[in-house]
Amino acid sequence: MKHLAVLGMTVMLTFAATPPAWARGGEQFGSIGKAVKKANQLRELQMTDEEEQKLGAEVSNVIRERYGVVQDPAVHRYVTLVGAVLAVGTGRPNLPWTFIVLDTDGVNAFAAPGGYVHITKGALALVQNEAELAGVLGHEITHVTEKHTIRAVQKKGAIKMGAEESLSGNAALFNQVVGEVVSNITNQAFSAGEENESDEKGVGLAGKVGYSPQALADFLTRLKDRNKESQEKRGLFPSHPEMQSRIDKIGQQASAMKPAGSATLAERYRKFITFEPVPQAEIAMVEAGSAGLAGGSGDKPDEKKQEPKKEEPKKRGFGLGKLVSPGGGDKQSTQASASGGSRGLDPERDGKGGPNPKPVPVKVDMADINAFKKEGGLT
Repeated sequence: MKHLAVLGMTVMLTFAATPPAWARGGEQFGSIGKAVKKANQLRELQMTDEEEQKLGAEVSNVIRERYGVVQDPAVHRYVTLVGAVLAVGTGRPNLPWTFIVLDTDGVNAFAAPGGYVHITKGALALVQNEAELAGVLGHEITHVTEKHTIRAVQKKGAIKMGAEESLSGNAALFNQVVGEVVSNITNQAFSAGEENESDEKGVGLAGKVGYSPQALADFLTRLKDRNKESQEKRGLFPSHPEMQSRIDKIGQQASAMKPAGSATLAERYRKFITFEPVPQAEIAMVEAGSAGLAGGSGDKPDEKKQEPKKEEPKKRGFGLGKLVSPGGGDKQSTQASASGGSRGLDPERDGKGGPNPKPVPVKVDMADINAFKKEGGLT
């Protein structure tokens, strides 16, 4: 990873007839020198691949605790195979790629560092075929391969570490980074450039193996229609560039591409994915200020049905509750400010989660991936 500029300190000195203390070897030189050395030892957040994977695992734990996990091995194996087909074609195929289906009706997806990709059952319900799923997963996979979540924390500059300090060697620092990453990814705090990059490279990944490159635009068009009554950007990609502009760019890219095929595989998709979309107004909500990603009280989340309103009441961003320590021991409460600032409740992000956060283990190898591709006519 590229090392960012080290913080420095400029010391201005005024010369006088009498030599200053630092020239005489006095204590003043020592104090200034120590201050300069201390400032130069601070550096912006950096991490090894191993630390990135450990961070991603902990972030995934927090997200799973908040939303729960669909306990269906067949669904997880299918989503994993689609994701694996794409991931092996990236520049980071050896990450421990993990694909998790979250148990909430909100339409959303979250990419955590180190290869952890989450998609909600609400998003799967809105998707209509395998090519659309590949487009969404390709977008999230690119956030991982290009380390967008880590760069978002680096750009924010809120976390500094000593020159000799490692992320894995400081539990307090590690937990702070986990909180920042969860806040960033659940609020989709990526730049327009990063979102465009994820669109472009995600569509490229899907087209390279034979999926229709137009599929992501088809899904986003449906998502745009779902959000047409909203006064705010909601759910999946809320901070992305304007939706129609993105759809147009993807369409232009698809037209210019020479993909390996144009498979959509709607029949295979419906063989494994049978969720039905839930209208936003009918999604059970978690009140801001309750446990989990919606707040830090530690109490059981309050549920409610969202009432259709012309304007949502504005509330402060949510905190991060029940943060698990990196050692897997006692949970501790911490707060992570939402990068989106004051917002009303978002049914896609603040929807009620399921009761079981237990991951569903899936093991696939290259033989499984190749058989899956052959069955679907992929390359």
